[in-house]
Amino acid sequence: MNKTNSFVISFSILMPVANAIIGIIIAKILGMSQGNALLFAILSASASYIAFPTAMRMTVPEANLSLYVSMVLAFTFPFNIIVGIPLYMNIVKAIGIGV
Repeated sequence: MNKTNSFVISFSILMPVANAIIGIIIAKILGMSQGNALLFAILSASASYIAFPTAMRMTVPEANLSLYVSMVLAFTFPFNIIVGIPLYMNIVKAIGIGV
């Protein structure tokens, strides 16, 4: 695996987690309930791959769009479903949202 592939795979896993944590912090500031905070975190994490292909196509027309869409379907989406949702719920509980 070359350096570029390692970066792309790492980015496809770490960026949604970073976005979710930012979403959880915002949810805490806004005083959301646990369920709403979790949903907000999931939507925040998902934002990185919902808008990304379109943004890449518009800003970098020569980019390999199939690579980015493949990363979303192969890594980011399954990660968010299998690991992300339980992780985000544990973070929401740990910082005391909705208590």
